[in-house]
Amino acid sequence: MPSPYLMNSTIYLRACEPEDLEVMYHIENNTSLWEVSGITVPYSRYTLKQYIESSKNDIYADKQLRLMAVDKKKNKVIGIADLTDFDPLHSRAAVGIVVLEDDRRKGYANQILQLLYEYSFNFLHLHQLYAFVSCDNEASLALFYGNGFLQCGLLKEWLQADDGYKDAYLLQRIQ
Repeated sequence: MPSPYLMNSTIYLRACEPEDLEVMYHIENNTSLWEVSGITVPYSRYTLKQYIESSKNDIYADKQLRLMAVDKKKNKVIGIADLTDFDPLHSRAAVGIVVLEDDRRKGYANQILQLLYEYSFNFLHLHQLYAFVSCDNEASLALFYGNGFLQCGLLKEWLQADDGYKDAYLLQRIQ
């Protein structure tokens, strides 16, 4: 059963399971997400299966943590929450969230982010979370601003896009 830190009345976050392979394959190979994720090549099912099998689900060992977001009522994965670039010395990690296309605009991303920062600050005792968000990604900016993240930097031409480079904001939430 998931930790009380990782659930609310609607969703819960859990470790990756072998049955998550197809969802992860779909998300990681969605080229429309590559611009923000830093992925440059498709992932094979074999590679993702190895990731699931080899992950210790320990942020201190793996320096990252991937959690599957599940709708309790539907018992269905609706997205992924990542803590990456974990730095134990400085007690910080980057946040990444993706919600499946059919489940967007239903408030899931907001709930995922709230569960993620409650877990990060109250259980992992991190000092800060941060995210890089394209300046034109209004939905993500509203999500992070609405959850207490503040803009602390503008990164010029930070993200390569089909039509050139895009600026990105560095957003932080400090405990």
